[in-house]
Amino acid sequence: VQLQASGGGLVQAGDSLRLSCVASGRTSSTYVMAWFRQAPGKEREFVAAISRSGGSTNYADSVKGRFTISRDNAKNTVYLQMNGLKPEDTAVYYCAVDRGSLIEIRPGSYDYWGQGTLVTVSS
Repeated sequence: VQLQASGGGLVQAGDSLRLSCVASGRTSSTYVMAWFRQAPGKEREFVAAISRSGGSTNYADSVKGRFTISRDNAKNTVYLQMNGLKPEDTAVYYCAVDRGSLIEIRPGSYDYWGQGTLVTVSS
């Protein structure tokens, strides 16, 4: 499975961005998909995940109410709509796929990773 993330950029605090991640190769709508992020000098952290069907989601407390994860299984794509961006959201954002059935928040649970897309939020 190959993952290609896009949509990052430089925005001001309060702005919105939508990230996309397209899965190719041996893809399956039965994968859990997620977004993680890594700021300079920090560990990679969980942002949001969505179940195979899209019926269940999980969010980090820091993004609840501001970010929304969704997926289009027909397009093998997962999205992250980010509203009300803050400078502390600045990071490289990675999409990931877990072949398991449960939504996990640990990076080690995920089997495939995209290359990352940089989001920079200025104050």
